[in-house]
Amino acid sequence: MWLPLLVKRLNHVDMQKQGLQLTAEEIYNVNNASLKDAIVQFGGFCTGEFVSKEGLLLTNHHCGYDAIASNSTPQDDILKNGFWAMTREQEKKNDGLFVDILVRMEDVSGQVLQGITPQTPEQERTKLVAERSKALADAAKNNGQYVGYVRDFFNGNEFYLFVYERFTDVRLVGTPQESIGKFGGDTDNWMWPRHTGDFSVFRVYMSPDGKPATYSEKNVPYRPKHHLPISMSNLKEGDFAMVFGFPGRTTRFMAGSGLGMAVEQSNPVRIKLRERRLALMKEAMDASPADRLKLASNYASISNYYKYFIGQNEGIKRMKTLDKKATEEKAFQAWADANATRKGLYGSALADINASYAGQRNYNLSAIYRSEAALAPQLMAHAFQYTPLYNMLKAGNVDKAKLQQLVEGYKEMNKEFYASYVPSSDQKIFAELMKMYYQDVPKAQHADIFKDLTTTYKGDFKKWAADIYSKSLLASEAKANAFLANPTLKTLETDPAFKFVRAVQTNYQDNVLPKLNEYNAALGKANRLYVAGLREMHPDKVFYPDANSTLRLSYGTVKGYEPRDGVEYKYYTTMDGLAEKEDPTNPEFIVPAKLMELHRKKDYGRYGENGQLRVGFITNNDITGGNSGSPVINGRGELMGLAFDGNWEAMTGDLVFDPEYKRSINVDIKYVLFVIDKLSGAGHLVNEMTLVDKGNPNTVFNPAINDVKMNGKVEIETPEGQIKIKKKKNETKIKKETKKQKS
Repeated sequence: MWLPLLVKRLNHVDMQKQGLQLTAEEIYNVNNASLKDAIVQFGGFCTGEFVSKEGLLLTNHHCGYDAIASNSTPQDDILKNGFWAMTREQEKKNDGLFVDILVRMEDVSGQVLQGITPQTPEQERTKLVAERSKALADAAKNNGQYVGYVRDFFNGNEFYLFVYERFTDVRLVGTPQESIGKFGGDTDNWMWPRHTGDFSVFRVYMSPDGKPATYSEKNVPYRPKHHLPISMSNLKEGDFAMVFGFPGRTTRFMAGSGLGMAVEQSNPVRIKLRERRLALMKEAMDASPADRLKLASNYASISNYYKYFIGQNEGIKRMKTLDKKATEEKAFQAWADANATRKGLYGSALADINASYAGQRNYNLSAIYRSEAALAPQLMAHAFQYTPLYNMLKAGNVDKAKLQQLVEGYKEMNKEFYASYVPSSDQKIFAELMKMYYQDVPKAQHADIFKDLTTTYKGDFKKWAADIYSKSLLASEAKANAFLANPTLKTLETDPAFKFVRAVQTNYQDNVLPKLNEYNAALGKANRLYVAGLREMHPDKVFYPDANSTLRLSYGTVKGYEPRDGVEYKYYTTMDGLAEKEDPTNPEFIVPAKLMELHRKKDYGRYGENGQLRVGFITNNDITGGNSGSPVINGRGELMGLAFDGNWEAMTGDLVFDPEYKRSINVDIKYVLFVIDKLSGAGHLVNEMTLVDKGNPNTVFNPAINDVKMNGKVEIETPEGQIKIKKKKNETKIKKETKKQKS
């Protein structure tokens, strides 16, 4: 996950060897248009890319999910049925949604660390770094013109300033049906082969003078400095692939003691707790079809990360990562101890790291059991959501308007919660998880409420659970809403469910979290010194920094893999595989009738080849959370697809990169265009894009003018110039403008 700013110095030669045909300046350039100008951070949590000069933007369906859901109503459920704006006027506004477009990034390590030495006290260092980072970011904002922030790299050894333009008028242009955009659901999550059409379409708007602006009908489409051309060529194994985006967070410099805590303590506990929850939920689902429907989504979600933790542990064991870390750390210690100066600076780094994790292990179970056991049952998680109301009532002098606003929010939340709440199953889960909590968490770290278990209920977890679930007003929608009609502090704080979660949370905040923070504080300095020492120890090795939600690129190739002996995965999937997965009785595997009809007829239009339509493909690019929606770009700088997931066999990715098994799962751009154009009849959006075949614009890809479903204006770029089309009902006017030749 490389910084684009440093590609020319660190990566460009290697990228060319793998098939890159662009210059480093065509990838990142502050003064001229480059690939970085086509990439946006979408909503602060995903990635998107411009695909037309009119601000048309692609990202994942799951990235646009909230915007799609917010624009859905019972009468017009576009989340379920899909939506396509046939005119600009039909595009839907989205309050609170924004995109950030990078203006520049700059190494400011010298300014942030000026005068700071290894002898600077840690508290003073932290204060100076924070003050200087803020000052640099504030200056870069240019009185509100830009968004700016400074991020640390290599565990606080380097600092970079990032300056963005933020656009807040981002409108929904189109989305496929949920059965396409979320096909396979949580069952297929992290799995290959995959057949999910995980994309949605937005458009960014600006003020008429070209500046960011809040929503207004007077705003005009944003004109990016660069938009990605669309590759219409079928990709093949070995093709160069580059992913550009905003990966969230990795911790790959973590020492063996930290990795050991994850593999030996954290993950096994999470797996054990989720395994028991899933078993109890399955009992309820098997016994009642109605309960199966209520619990299906939550079951899949819990199972999702159950798979993740298992995959992460198996990957680390398969790669023998702990053994490799031990060897690496032994060599580091010998190197540090071999020189008096190095020993004084780095000699105790690993010992301090190990001591910190040893201390954390003593409190780690309390932290995990809080989230995975105490707050895991449906009722307890719901009761915890009432904490803001509790805080407001406890503060006194309640603002009636704010209280009413909060209450209305709870009423809406209650509708959703009780629609999927199964009290009998949840009560069993609470009793079982509390028994595991009581047995596994050190008694000295138990919340005081566990005294009720021994005094009132004589250690009977089932009686304790039955009492809470029968007496809590939050266990009933009618009682909960009756309480909300006249909420009082006394009623809430004496409710048995809220009383339980409040006791657990207070105990965590007072007795567990301070200890974890104390050990983490010592860990920060030790990690910084360890990483600095590693880089000094290997001066010829090119290191990349951990992901931290800043713009990065990774490069590799289109490549299949063999996950197990005798099993080989091809690098792409097709509509044939999607049709094989169809199951009309399972909401995760429903296929729209029209899509199946087009498949049966092999009617893929210009997007198929040799009787096939490709749906997804995989590359060995390094990605993680935040890369969702990232463009997968070929060696000519053309869009091949959108990254949307990683594979289960390489769940180690946040902790350690697996060069053999790591794959990025991507939706093929030609499947995206097929769904937009052939399936949904929104070909006018495809006409906005620049479609190319092996780098050459091909006018064959433009449909007949009278086939364009539009009522207004459209502009089409050609090698010779620009075609402007005005269409009103059956009348079409075409004007061709030829590019002026340079003398």
